[in-house]
Amino acid sequence: MFEDSLVDSGNRLKTNSGKWMTVTFTLNAALIAIAVIIPLMYPEALPSLTNSAMLTAPPPPPPPPPPPPPAQIVHQIPHVSELDQGLHAPTKIPKKIADIKEDAAPPPSAGVIGMGGMTGGAAGGVLGGVMGSLGNAPAPKVTAAPVKPVGPARISGGVMAGTIIEKTQPLYPPIARAAHVSGAVVLHAIIGKNGTIQNLQVISGPEMLRASALDAVAHWRYKPYLLNGEPTEVDTTITVNFNFGGG
Repeated sequence: MFEDSLVDSGNRLKTNSGKWMTVTFTLNAALIAIAVIIPLMYPEALPSLTNSAMLTAPPPPPPPPPPPPPAQIVHQIPHVSELDQGLHAPTKIPKKIADIKEDAAPPPSAGVIGMGGMTGGAAGGVLGGVMGSLGNAPAPKVTAAPVKPVGPARISGGVMAGTIIEKTQPLYPPIARAAHVSGAVVLHAIIGKNGTIQNLQVISGPEMLRASALDAVAHWRYKPYLLNGEPTEVDTTITVNFNFGGG
């Protein structure tokens, strides 16, 4: 019995697989058709972003730039002077020329103009007498007042060196001689009206030699420097030289 069922089962067993395949195919086709037809029938059901992207028009192109302004035309007017305009020859000869007469100048008044006691016209002219007396008077003498300098007069050291009347030789410092230090010390000096040193300052020079130069020059005496005949203070420089042969 079991054997018969195994051998003949291919012919005796009948299934409904063909019907189910047909129903399934039909159902799938109907779903696909509905999914395609409904969006076409109801487009408002589609997403708004898709519609806006598809239906938005592209922006218009930018306007062209404005044309450049036209160049201004400058008309140069030739300049003609009034002198050139007045020298043109007349275009026609006038038929009648007007005769212009000028009035004679009035005669000079008597006794108005006179020099050196002489009067023009009547004797004893007032202005003539006055001018005559002024003409005989001597001219006033004008004397310029002497110009007084403001502050000491600036005089070079070479000029003032020739006016020294008392000169003390500076001592060579032993420490500078031992160190073989030599050179020139330049001093700035104010010389008073009486020829004595009023102010003394070092401008330049070796440090070891400055004190000796100041001590010596402080006792120098000069002849009073005259400016417009009067003694005046002098602003000058003094150079003191130190060498191994002597101060």
